[in-house]
Amino acid sequence: MNFFDIRSHLQTSALSMAISLMACMPAWAVDPFTVRDIRVEGLQRIEAGTVFASMPLRVGDQYSDEKGAAVIRALFALGLFKDVRVETQGDVLVVVVEERPSVAMVEFIGLKEFDKDVLLKALKEVGLAEGRPYDKALSDKAEQELKRQYISRSLYAAEVVSTATPVDRNRVNLSFTITEGGPAKIKQIQIVGNKAFSEADLRDQFNLDTGGWMSWYTKSDRYARTKLNADLEALRSYYLSRGFLEFRIDSTQVAMSPDKQEMAITINVTEGERFVVSGVKLEGNYLDKDNEFKALVKIGVGKPYNAETVAETTKAFTDYFGKFGFAFAKVEVKPEIDRQNNRVQFVLQAEPSRRAYVRRILVAGNNRTRDEVIRREFRQFEAAWYDGDKIRLSRDRVDRLGFFTDVNVETIEIPGTPDQVDLMFTVAEKPTGSISLGAGFSSAEKVTLSFGIRQENAFGSGNYLAVEVNTSKFNRNLVLSTTDPYFTQNGISRTLDVFQRTTRPYLGDINSYSLVNSGLGIRFGVPVTETDTVFVGVNAEQTQIKEGTGVPLPTPWKNYAEKFGSTSTALPLTLGWARDGRDSALVPSKGTYQRLNADLSLAGDVRYFRSNYQYQQYFPLSKKYTLAVNADVGWGQGLNGQEYPLFKNFYVGGLGSVRGFEQSTLGPKSTDTTPIYLGGPKKVVLNAEFMMPFPGAGNDKTLRLYGFTDVGSAFAEEQKLSFAELRASAGIGLSWISPMGPLRFSYAMPIRKQTNDKIQRLQFQIGTSF
Repeated sequence: MNFFDIRSHLQTSALSMAISLMACMPAWAVDPFTVRDIRVEGLQRIEAGTVFASMPLRVGDQYSDEKGAAVIRALFALGLFKDVRVETQGDVLVVVVEERPSVAMVEFIGLKEFDKDVLLKALKEVGLAEGRPYDKALSDKAEQELKRQYISRSLYAAEVVSTATPVDRNRVNLSFTITEGGPAKIKQIQIVGNKAFSEADLRDQFNLDTGGWMSWYTKSDRYARTKLNADLEALRSYYLSRGFLEFRIDSTQVAMSPDKQEMAITINVTEGERFVVSGVKLEGNYLDKDNEFKALVKIGVGKPYNAETVAETTKAFTDYFGKFGFAFAKVEVKPEIDRQNNRVQFVLQAEPSRRAYVRRILVAGNNRTRDEVIRREFRQFEAAWYDGDKIRLSRDRVDRLGFFTDVNVETIEIPGTPDQVDLMFTVAEKPTGSISLGAGFSSAEKVTLSFGIRQENAFGSGNYLAVEVNTSKFNRNLVLSTTDPYFTQNGISRTLDVFQRTTRPYLGDINSYSLVNSGLGIRFGVPVTETDTVFVGVNAEQTQIKEGTGVPLPTPWKNYAEKFGSTSTALPLTLGWARDGRDSALVPSKGTYQRLNADLSLAGDVRYFRSNYQYQQYFPLSKKYTLAVNADVGWGQGLNGQEYPLFKNFYVGGLGSVRGFEQSTLGPKSTDTTPIYLGGPKKVVLNAEFMMPFPGAGNDKTLRLYGFTDVGSAFAEEQKLSFAELRASAGIGLSWISPMGPLRFSYAMPIRKQTNDKIQRLQFQIGTSF
């Protein structure tokens, strides 16, 4: 009990004692009578009905001193009054109250570290907010809460002083004057008792450190108890995953300088001996599936003890029990330790308990999103047997909607019905709509103006709606798009697009020719499996070749326009397939992604076939390092004796393909005096990236460094794919998931190039990958 709790307790005790004494005083003694009327005096803001509803006495009741004392206690318990008196005037009961002042306004003076709304929310949780009753004890409690908020940011020297200024209608303006001071920074982290590993290696496991050149961003040199606890768990995991079964942290001391600006942390550890696993035994009830459970064992016999593999094994066992409906299965790990030989054998004792089925599935937290949008992603159904695999799949599908920052599933036991459970899906919604108007700059596009209205969850329906406008030196787009992910009840999606795209040649004269591609399309996505989707659709397109001002058409475009006209129409049928098994779309660390797209045009002015296949694989080398490989190949062919249309060519070079070369400059080009890069109907691009956390950024996955190697080029229709024509580069880069979108910088050195290639070593862009 803190000081304020004690004071409040004493005040309450004193009040109760005073009421009891007054009730017992002879001067207060009133002969019992029947109450004919009740009047309340002194109310200003509080409704009389609130008082009458709280009183344990009504008109027509028999009044006594004991009931009068009960009225006083009940009204004080509301917390709305500073004083309450009960008087009698004949057979009329008069209740005289004095309201506590209410808070008219809360303001902060000297606030820099926090957003005002964050502190207002914290004060509301301790009972102080605009419109609520006010007293000095509550103000003192609010001061302590604000100090606690600052301590959570390592601002231990922060001072908070509250001032209450009376205003009209028995209200007060409450102001908090804050002197924030500077943050307490860690000057020393010392680990005592380590023998097997160096102190430097152990400190590398920590997010807290003594500061570096990125501390302004990571704030890793600011002490916080929660951060230290997380680092201690990382230290414990480091030892337990390397055989030190009996490792323990004996004590942790945190010392602060007198001026509250510097801190020193000392951690005392006992490593113990290193143990090797001598065997694993299964005991208990494994549903006559012992061999299947043995296949799930991750613990390596003959290898050093590793707590992570033990945890993975028990989780795999409980998950597998859940697949058969055993929601309450217990798997206990019993180590049998041979300290003489530093060996340990694990006994996995399993008890599946009882099988259960799901009675109800509840959804909470979806204030905007309709229930049906979430429920249609469920693969576990009500009144069906509990299935752990289907529950996890349901959670993942809801998470992949992209409407929520967090999705949790809780299993709730039902008292008195041991064979039933309820599931609670709790979601935390995020804003899914955006209106943007701004400008950007990239090394390829130069100045780009953009405007967009996008709603990924329009009116809570789960539908996608967007209007996007983009203008730059080389590309100008106007796109209207809408997607209904459940156009049919079985999950077939429908996308409608209306578009106009104007492109100019990269590295050409600004007054050079342009291509205007306009049209509309419809596409359906048919889910084949939980990770596979097949897309079918059709577009109606028109492409116009426009001559520039004072700049003649390049020869290839001139020849094409003479054969087929400057305006071409097409009705391409589209077919696609996608499989996404990555753990994240923005910052993947494991899994695969594949997509295959094909266009076939057999009607209109142009006849062609065009296909593109991409494959990505992410290999987690450790918790920090990831190896990623990407292959992207394309192929196009003219049909019915027609040439492949130039405006459907693939382009290679720059970010997204082969870095270090200027955008879209690899492959065939015209033979005019001023050559134009034409792209080609064939392309090959291969990439490899080694990704790691940015130094000083801790485990922040949104900011990463990577080293890369790129290989690729585009090829003409008559040109064979040749290794000799492939360009290659290598370099380093930085990726950051910024508020504006994925941002990538790269610096590349061409390691395989030709004489007339356009080199651009430093490149950057928002929204690109690979």
